[in-house]
Amino acid sequence: MLVADDEAMVRAGVRAVLARDPGIEVVAEAADGHEAVGAAREHRPAVALVDIQMPRLDGIAAAARIYRDLPDTAVIMLTTFGEDRFIAQALKAGASGFLLKADDPRELLSGVHAVAAGGAYLSPRVAARVISGLRAGRLPDGVPSRHPMDRLTGRERAVLALLGAGWSNAEIAARLNLVEGTVKAHVSAILGKLGMRNRVEAAIAAWEAGIVGRDR
Repeated sequence: MLVADDEAMVRAGVRAVLARDPGIEVVAEAADGHEAVGAAREHRPAVALVDIQMPRLDGIAAAARIYRDLPDTAVIMLTTFGEDRFIAQALKAGASGFLLKADDPRELLSGVHAVAAGGAYLSPRVAARVISGLRAGRLPDGVPSRHPMDRLTGRERAVLALLGAGWSNAEIAARLNLVEGTVKAHVSAILGKLGMRNRVEAAIAAWEAGIVGRDR
């Protein structure tokens, strides 16, 4: 795992939290965006935790480069800010997770494991902001507004509706009487058909299309 933040104290705190989990190993640190990209290319970590506001190259730009050059490295954005514009920019950059520095440390561990397993993760406070906006009929500025749902099969729509409601692959499998591997295949097909990068964008599309709650 890579930890990128321009504040040494923050990096030390993050490492201390991560050290609680024997399944997580920090292989590199970075103090700015350029260092983060270089360290990611050198070490190819499964997960890169990247602060949004860093010198020389900000975290959003660094995340975009990591996503472009290292598709097997999942990026989680870490910030003190919760404004919608940062959430949208992080998603557009290809981030798979978004955490606030004020979140419970347990959220950090949950987020790392989720994205390392190929999923996506928004901390509860970030998710609440996104879902609140979706229910109010609006999306954060910059989030793609595209949902060609006619490309999906009936089963894929059902999977997407549950994904949009925040269900895990295991929960979706139990609800639809499928094996978890089949659900993963459906999710991959959904992302490909909708042109989405990750589960978060797909969930937003599901809410925007109005199928969450309707197709369940």
